[in-house]
Amino acid sequence: MKDTRQALIAKLHIARQQLAMHDADYRSLLARIVPGCSSSTQLDQPQLVQVLAEMQRLGFVARPGPRHGKRPQPSAGRQALMGKIAALLAEARRPWRYADAMARRMYAIDKVDWLDTQQLHKLVAALMIDARRAGRKTE
Repeated sequence: MKDTRQALIAKLHIARQQLAMHDADYRSLLARIVPGCSSSTQLDQPQLVQVLAEMQRLGFVARPGPRHGKRPQPSAGRQALMGKIAALLAEARRPWRYADAMARRMYAIDKVDWLDTQQLHKLVAALMIDARRAGRKTE
């Protein structure tokens, strides 16, 4: 997957933090690689890739972020509901953090793991409504 310009700019700032570069050092690095440039917003995508390559040469290591979070481990009586939640999240290409955020918003409970059976049923219903609105499968 190709990085968008905004994602590359974000990576530059992460690299700058990881390398503990002062502002003057960062701007001189930009000017050395792309003469006349003093800000990442002035760079196009190929130039951003060049600057990132230089930062990697200097020691920046890109680390992937958490993609989907940890799947909850339900008790035997709740496995079917958790499986339905997992299927709805996968169909929508959403991480478990999304379901945790819904639990937080609906019930002020931080984790889906901590919901009781009735709350899980309502969470499944909310995810199904979302899926129907978006035209996704709900079966």
